[in-house]
Amino acid sequence: MLDNVTINQLRAFVAVCDQGSFSGAAQKLRRAQSAVSHAIKALESAFDVELFERNTRKAQLTAAGHSLLPDARAVISRTEEMKNRASSIARTGAPQVSVAIDAYFPRARLIDCLRTLQVEFSTAVIDLRITTMQGGESLVLERECALAVTIGNVPEVSPDAIERHWLCEAEMVTVSAPSHPLAAIREPIPMDEFGRHVQIVVTDNQPGAEKTQQGVAGKRQWLVNDLGAKRDLLRAGLGWGHLPRHLVSEDLANGQLVELERRAWHIGSLTFMISQRRGYDLSPCESRMIELLGASHATHGRTPAK
Repeated sequence: MLDNVTINQLRAFVAVCDQGSFSGAAQKLRRAQSAVSHAIKALESAFDVELFERNTRKAQLTAAGHSLLPDARAVISRTEEMKNRASSIARTGAPQVSVAIDAYFPRARLIDCLRTLQVEFSTAVIDLRITTMQGGESLVLERECALAVTIGNVPEVSPDAIERHWLCEAEMVTVSAPSHPLAAIREPIPMDEFGRHVQIVVTDNQPGAEKTQQGVAGKRQWLVNDLGAKRDLLRAGLGWGHLPRHLVSEDLANGQLVELERRAWHIGSLTFMISQRRGYDLSPCESRMIELLGASHATHGRTPAK
């Protein structure tokens, strides 16, 4: 039965293949040759196939043996990986990071952060959620996540229970497709003119979630809770909207979107905050994550708010 297969049997199988003989495998494994032969016979019995030809002087694989050898190597490799991970956990523990990241946060920075964490904290268990609006703080409040990257002007879910700390900023631009009527206007556009056209707005579809209307020009809105959907609708010429420059830089460069100049209407940078429960103590892994998320976007000379 396959349940009776042991890692030592698989090691014996691979060793015989690598050394070309049962005696060579015995020397490599520092076991008696009879023990290696017994391991191979037990493995063949469990698999119900012959792994080696019986009428040759050298250890020559059968067709079944050739087919199963890569699987045996893979099992041994994964076992060694598991042993190394267990050893590391025994030495340093297994840090856990649960974080909700707002969809507007620069994706390239998030990816770089996660890659670095996987190298520096190889045993860390990372629970990642991509959220919008108040979704991240709701997860923190419910203790589903320890931390959330939140947009600063989004209403706080529970100021008494959650505190925010400044993380970084991202420039916002107002855009539309080149085919949109607003793109034909060659001078700064007043808010009233923007209000005559459909604005694509990302919102939170959670029941009871408080909505923010900053940056909204009028009543003609299409509400989506997916940033990719907003970008697709804008590129299709179905409306206009505000997006982080990092998200649309390629679209602006290749002409799929154009930047619209606003008149007497200031849209500030998108401010990202770290949200956490009051009194929560950060682990070294969480502190490093926050450092990495804010590193390349922090305003020079800016001191994070407390």
